[in-house]
Amino acid sequence: MQNPLDPATLGKLDEAIEPASARGLLAPMTIRTTGERIAERLVTAIALGQFVTGQRLPTERELATMLGVSRATVREATARLAESGYVTVRRGRSGGTFVTSGWGPESAEMIRRTLNPEWRELERLLDFRQLIEQQIARTAASRRRDEDILAIRRALSDYEWAGADRESSRMADLAVHRAIAGAAHNPHLLDLSLSMRHDISFGFDAEPYSPAVRGRALHQHPLLAQAVIDGDPDRAAVLAAEHWSLTESMFRELHARVTQRAAQARAPGQARAPGQATI
Repeated sequence: MQNPLDPATLGKLDEAIEPASARGLLAPMTIRTTGERIAERLVTAIALGQFVTGQRLPTERELATMLGVSRATVREATARLAESGYVTVRRGRSGGTFVTSGWGPESAEMIRRTLNPEWRELERLLDFRQLIEQQIARTAASRRRDEDILAIRRALSDYEWAGADRESSRMADLAVHRAIAGAAHNPHLLDLSLSMRHDISFGFDAEPYSPAVRGRALHQHPLLAQAVIDGDPDRAAVLAAEHWSLTESMFRELHARVTQRAAQARAPGQARAPGQATI
């Protein structure tokens, strides 16, 4: 499946022209490099909690591989983020690029430029994932074996013990869903599940995250796993649908947030209704 958010889909050239229609037909056109686009994608990922304050980003080489771009492009992107205060770069053995801010003055516009052009396709992808993950859970409940049950229970325990550490939680969450998909005993289903995670997460292989979402996952994971272990396909499918709606909800909330901000920016003099809060 082609990733609608992949740089190859967005444009193979290192430069893209933002449409002038958004600012007026005769307004000067703005040249946006691939590095800028990757910076905007990283800001979006940070806003979704895929990377959290204090967390070290993947290395330059890892990001280049994940995103299918050059290391020079990643270097440009992280330099832009450092200049804007989203990340800081530390040197030395324990160094790296660390997230220092989850939101900045330009975040809404950067996120809007990432989400809006592909929003309809992203909705289709989220819908497709819902359908596939329900079928994976249903099939896993029908085919699970003793060794699958052990793997699922081990992954559940690891997720519980991962605690608030974002990277440990990400890896443990991936292990839970790999164990469930593996119980379907069809490698194409497992590959499809991993491919959808990669595409929906902008290539970062991390689900949207917040402490509240983790709390809900701590409740939902055992229920979904137990339905698979009990061999209850219908219940497993229902619980899978409920669980994967967490990701969709976070995308929709962020999209609504930046859309509202854009509307407010277009009408700065418009009075807010009494009691209406700003975002």
